[in-house]
Amino acid sequence: MGLRSVPLDQRAPRCCRVAFIGAGVMAREHLRAFADVDCVELSGLYSRTRSRAEKLGEDFGVRLVCDSIAELYERTEADLVVVTVSVLETRVVSMACLDFPWAILLEKPLGYDLADAVAIRSAAKTRNHDRMFVALNRRFYSSTRVVLDDIASCGEPRLVKVQDQEDLAAALKEGEPALVVQNWMYANSIHVIDYFRILGRGRIVDVDPVVPFNTENPGAMVCVLRFESGDLGLYEGVWNAPGPWAVNVIGPNRRWELRPLERASYQDRGERETHPVEPHEWDAMFKPGLRAQAAAAVAAALGQESSLVTLDDALSTMQLVDAMFHQTPTAGERRSLADTR
Repeated sequence: MGLRSVPLDQRAPRCCRVAFIGAGVMAREHLRAFADVDCVELSGLYSRTRSRAEKLGEDFGVRLVCDSIAELYERTEADLVVVTVSVLETRVVSMACLDFPWAILLEKPLGYDLADAVAIRSAAKTRNHDRMFVALNRRFYSSTRVVLDDIASCGEPRLVKVQDQEDLAAALKEGEPALVVQNWMYANSIHVIDYFRILGRGRIVDVDPVVPFNTENPGAMVCVLRFESGDLGLYEGVWNAPGPWAVNVIGPNRRWELRPLERASYQDRGERETHPVEPHEWDAMFKPGLRAQAAAAVAAALGQESSLVTLDDALSTMQLVDAMFHQTPTAGERRSLADTR
């Protein structure tokens, strides 16, 4: 089919100095991805647990391990800092990062709830810091990109169907903090809900929770989204029961499916079989999406054109999650979002 499965790497005119805050699993994954981008210097690390930062730095040849965010900037003069702390720490850490002129890439989600995310955005606006970004890496999956490339030329209305599955007991058992689990739709469902904003066109004009979310006893949930373009979104949430994560986008002549999200397949009208499209090698070599996202982050840090997800864009997805889960519909009155892609 000749379908492009990944954007071209974004080359940097000079070396980009990248610093990292946090020394956990995601910090390691980001370090692996950034280390593969041309002309990147892994300049420094800071973590509250210095021993972990030292071990991580040794593994990747990072030049400096620092004892504070201020020291991290002053000694590295980094162009970009990648923040991979717990979501409950994101607000405090991100505000400390705003004291310095580097670009900032925050690991998702933007906040543990909408108010937390709004506070981070407000702080960035108050300090006139316009280079804070959010790592919504599923936008950089080669599977996502191949679907977008293929459907771009189709002007007909499309149905975007998202299937979500969440298990709150499992999240608690895995050590997630209770406050994060109470807001699990922001911490985890956001990964699939963001696909409405990736694949749907134009402003979301109506959010209709046909089967609303039951806060006291989460179970099945169904929500319908309508776009000004005529596109339709359908969310099916299965909470505390088995189910898949899957995304479908359906036009008049072709249906695309992401299941698992890292892999795309399509079915044409009149056919019964599906055709898989192999993911780009980056999504096998690295945590999917991170290598392409790292290249975009380097471009953004150096003032180049970039597809990195902006703070406002990420906040719009948080607002969509809030509209889907936390509105109480009344007759003839539902949520309309001033949503831009």
